[in-house]
Amino acid sequence: MGADQVVLVRHGATEWSASGRHTGRTDVPLDDEGRAQAKAIGERLRAWTFSLVLTSPLDRARETCALAGLGDRAQVDGDLAEWDYGDYEGLTTAEIRATRPGWTVFEGGVVNGETADAVGARADRVLARLAGVDGSVALFSHGHFLRILAARWLGLPAVDGRLLALDTATLSVLGYEHETRVVRRWNV
Repeated sequence: MGADQVVLVRHGATEWSASGRHTGRTDVPLDDEGRAQAKAIGERLRAWTFSLVLTSPLDRARETCALAGLGDRAQVDGDLAEWDYGDYEGLTTAEIRATRPGWTVFEGGVVNGETADAVGARADRVLARLAGVDGSVALFSHGHFLRILAARWLGLPAVDGRLLALDTATLSVLGYEHETRVVRRWNV
């Protein structure tokens, strides 16, 4: 069965997340609000004892992890990086829709970046890694990636991550009800 609880932590606020810019591989740092949010997350995480802590290699996730008090235990996992938005990196949805009406990242795809299924494959690798862990796990990562990871946890296609809105500096918990994988908490 593996990890009994998987605690998902979306990084704190950045200048780009506040303005709605797609922030994939650009290493935008936490802003003052994001740093305060990360410290507050640390208070909430004290309720858990983690067997494993993993973080995205991007600074905003690593700094959130460190400010939450788990940076010294964290292992960097490149599969936890955010979606590669390709040519849409740094653009807002409104800017993209100026040339692609009705576009969404989940269903419209990106130019010169990753597909939803490619992000889903990375999520599947993370979940496979967790299968060998006893106890609770904390993952520090990014909005779109964590939405896809949750969809894959539930056995849904990667694109169904579109159904799971996720704000900055939030905690979500994946777990089990009997032997069935479930979402225990979301976007708290």
